[in-house]
Amino acid sequence: MSKIKDEVNILEEKEIMSFKDEDGNKVDFEAVAKIYLEEQGYLLLSPLEEESEDMFAFRIDVDENGDEELNLVEDDTEFEEIKKEYKKLLY
Repeated sequence: MSKIKDEVNILEEKEIMSFKDEDGNKVDFEAVAKIYLEEQGYLLLSPLEEESEDMFAFRIDVDENGDEELNLVEDDTEFEEIKKEYKKLLY
């Protein structure tokens, strides 16, 4: 198995994505960066309507049909690794 180096891409063009929250309300996010840790891809999203610096990490998984799906990263250790890679780019 070949190992892909860790990589961070700041997205230059504004990309807006919409999701439904647990109450069924539409929430818009701006894609901020795409990060690769070894062979796993992640997308960092920031809420558009909130005046906060919150950011959410989504793992880019591929289903059995080959389609990409985004799954919220809920594991603290995984989230910290993503955050560490993102901070390397900023500083």
